[in-house]
Amino acid sequence: MRVLKTLAIAFLCAGTMAAEAETLTIGTVPGAYSDAITAAAKEAKAEGIDVKVIEFSDWTTPNVALDAGDIDLNFYQHRPFMENASKQKGYRFDIVGIGILQNIGLFSLRHKSFDQIPVGGKVAIANDPVNQGRGLLLLQKAGLVKLKDGVGFLGTVDDITENPKKLKFTEVEGPQLVRITGDVDLAQGYPHFIVAAGTFDPTSGLIYSGIEDKLFAVSFVTKASRKDDPTIKKFVSIFQTSDAVKKQIHKSFAGSDKLYLLAWQN
Repeated sequence: MRVLKTLAIAFLCAGTMAAEAETLTIGTVPGAYSDAITAAAKEAKAEGIDVKVIEFSDWTTPNVALDAGDIDLNFYQHRPFMENASKQKGYRFDIVGIGILQNIGLFSLRHKSFDQIPVGGKVAIANDPVNQGRGLLLLQKAGLVKLKDGVGFLGTVDDITENPKKLKFTEVEGPQLVRITGDVDLAQGYPHFIVAAGTFDPTSGLIYSGIEDKLFAVSFVTKASRKDDPTIKKFVSIFQTSDAVKKQIHKSFAGSDKLYLLAWQN
């Protein structure tokens, strides 16, 4: 009788552990990324995975929460951002699935072309490493500045060697760029934040990045120790094969193919 009771308790514990293994908490940011994860969560529910989506308003806390074990994975950052954060903070993270490549742009609510931007014009750019570099590369592509040879996406405003219009830079946290676009002559912009804010047309950018930036596709990130977690792998597979997710991503990017790419398909 005691043996049967022990076995019953063991099976009960095993069942509880299995239920816990099929639960995921995912950190993301408002807009297209959160929308896509929420769409995938609905389908995952039918597959036995209970997903809790937590939205963060900045680009620092999602990694702090992941490192602390408060969330199981996050979906908001690309590989260079993750590697830079890991180097600075000592995180041991790994990418377990590629996601959306957002085509960042340069936006102006005051001017219709780069030629109209005045000497001494104000430019808002991301303040974090890597994303600032991406913005500067776009400014260089537009012919507004020139950077030191070889700095690539690790470039900062200190690496500008030529600035013929004597542009003045304001460094802003990425999610907040959309809020000050109207206060400057030109701003680096992220379409999914622009769509979420609803303040101006996300398809009005003067220039966009493209497939050459595939390295910057937002991906699923978890602790390195959990990179082979079957529940995480199952959810990523659901995300990448779901028609509902693809439709939601398209909707969240204002129905415009020029604002994003499904990186796992390209």
